[in-house]
Amino acid sequence: MPFFEKDDTKIYYEIHGEGFPILLFAPGGMRSALSFWQSSPWNPIDILSKDFTVIAMDQRNAGQSSAPISQADGWPTYTQDHIDLLDSLHIDKCHVMGGCIGGPYCFGLIQAQPERVAAAIIQQTIGLDNNREAFYGMFDSWAAELSGIPQATLNQFRSNMYDGEFLLNVDEGFVAKCSTPLLVLMGDGLYHPQSTSRRIGELAMNAQLIEEWKSPDKIADTVSQCLAFLKANT
Repeated sequence: MPFFEKDDTKIYYEIHGEGFPILLFAPGGMRSALSFWQSSPWNPIDILSKDFTVIAMDQRNAGQSSAPISQADGWPTYTQDHIDLLDSLHIDKCHVMGGCIGGPYCFGLIQAQPERVAAAIIQQTIGLDNNREAFYGMFDSWAAELSGIPQATLNQFRSNMYDGEFLLNVDEGFVAKCSTPLLVLMGDGLYHPQSTSRRIGELAMNAQLIEEWKSPDKIADTVSQCLAFLKANT
């Protein structure tokens, strides 16, 4: 089982297929792990690995990955994990795809190293729309499974993650200036409001929004559109 290790951080990842690389950020909130793709409307590990080198990972302190927790942790901490993993694999440029919490992870990497991301698929991203307390509750449920972490540390970590606006790690101003090609698969529900996906589609200068994509009769078309999008931007 491959792990990337840096200091006390240990990140589990898998590589499937061959071709231009695509880094996946799985759904699952704070528990984001590659196993969650198995219950996604379509599994990009299985499908995209036929044409691309797919790198799937467990985020820190989720799945098989682990890391210390401090009051300084937040979105940039995760972004640095993503950068470090790509560096360790000697990947200078890649696509990214994120589901749920993976939406902000995609934008975090685009913000930090825009030249590194060729294109991004944003699948039912989380976003802020009268649901901040729900994100607090989701974090607290995850944190309750940890042991030995002072409550003050967890409270600050939660604030760093979920006190932001719009996508929680980037604001509307950044998305409006983002020139990275984006394919946005619209979200729905409490954590993935439609309004967030629609707003990304309105703001970003190079974004395409797909509203109906995950019903059984739409999945084949969705996969075809995602493959065409990635190949066109490779």
